[in-house]
Amino acid sequence: HVQLVESGGGSVQTGGSLRLSCSASGYTYSRYCMGWFRQAPGKEREGVVTIGNDGSTTYADSVKGRFTISQGKAENMLYLQMNSLKLEDTATYYCTAKKIYGPNSCARFLNMPSAFVYWGQGTQVTVS
Repeated sequence: HVQLVESGGGSVQTGGSLRLSCSASGYTYSRYCMGWFRQAPGKEREGVVTIGNDGSTTYADSVKGRFTISQGKAENMLYLQMNSLKLEDTATYYCTAKKIYGPNSCARFLNMPSAFVYWGQGTQVTVS
């Protein structure tokens, strides 16, 4: 059973940085797509970035060049480095995972939150 726990959210001024962490358990890295989604009040959940089991990353246009996804030396850790934060980045950020079969960049799942089965509880990011 996959469990995901996010941490690292908080309040930051525009232009600032935050690093989110996701601790994952109960999964094998090579068999899952991983990603970060976010949801602002009154808005639908949207994809921020996905990472495939082939190491490919796919970013939403709104965060390209500012956000970076990475995995820790221990494969059960996933990070999201967020720089140059904007007001519109304010949202609850979720770590997510989806089981896949074979090599997969997971790019096509960026805009498909319903495709992901496993979700963390979310961590709030507020930019002011």
